[in-house]
Amino acid sequence: MTAPADGCAPSAAACPTAGSSSLLFVLDAMVTVILPVVIVAAVGALLARRFRLDQDTVGKISLYGFTPALAYTSLVKTTVSLGDGLALAGAYLAATALTGALAAAAATGLDRPSRRGVIAATVLGNNGNFGLPIALLALGAAGLDQAVILFVVSLVVMFTVGPALLGSHRGPVGALVSVLRLPVTWAMVAAVVVRITGTQLPSGLSTGIDLLAAAAIPLVLVSLGIQLGSAGRIHWTRAVLTATVARVAVLPVLSLGVGAAMGLRGLPLQSLLLAQSMPTAVNAFMLAREYGTDTDNVAGVVALSTVISLGTIAFVVSILPRLA
Repeated sequence: MTAPADGCAPSAAACPTAGSSSLLFVLDAMVTVILPVVIVAAVGALLARRFRLDQDTVGKISLYGFTPALAYTSLVKTTVSLGDGLALAGAYLAATALTGALAAAAATGLDRPSRRGVIAATVLGNNGNFGLPIALLALGAAGLDQAVILFVVSLVVMFTVGPALLGSHRGPVGALVSVLRLPVTWAMVAAVVVRITGTQLPSGLSTGIDLLAAAAIPLVLVSLGIQLGSAGRIHWTRAVLTATVARVAVLPVLSLGVGAAMGLRGLPLQSLLLAQSMPTAVNAFMLAREYGTDTDNVAGVVALSTVISLGTIAFVVSILPRLA
């Protein structure tokens, strides 16, 4: 499936029709893009309520087993040029850094762990198990290609900035080692080598990788549902509210401005806005739990931003054609 020239996927909710109102666009986006994501994630949440499932194990299966195949196949088949990819990554990083600085200013007066938690929950986005399926449903295969690039950039941010903010003392070298240990990193390297050299993998191997890639998005959604279904109640603190507003409301607006200022147009700008509309990553909570830093607040931001983003993402999807 590929997105046509106007930036809409063939079945995307964002495709306008004559006389449609903005409200109808939003409702259509809710049904066409958000509802499928919610249904699959809800299966994971129900399983988590019914059975004792190990969140870490399911997460590792997704991150280490299936997502690398998705990254590999997307990069091998992508039509995104190197220049467009670098521009997209640069705009993503610039908007994320700017919003992180604003979140830090808004969190002035909080204790140091809470302030660091606010910044981390703002800059660490769920561009994997939320961003990838929504990009596919909203923008088609071409949008998924760009979403994979942003997902990889978000992983670098996750395992460099995340540990630095939430308590790791391993320094830059330790952060680099964390990124290099991710199979998705080496899957991307392999994809680049295959594209440059024109290597043709044996059909059986290619089919196996394609099967893993096809299963990646449903699995990451089930994983998200398991993690949310196992979450406790939300703590309505200043830190939670500050990070949620920064992540869900401020970041998308700034990203749209930064992307346009950096020359992004059409599908790249749509992809950037959609990616930056995602809620706080569940991995932010995982890192907070690993380092014992502001765990309750970060968990609250993950849950609250995920719930609120169901509506805000539907709105963003409904306005994407205007950026085409």
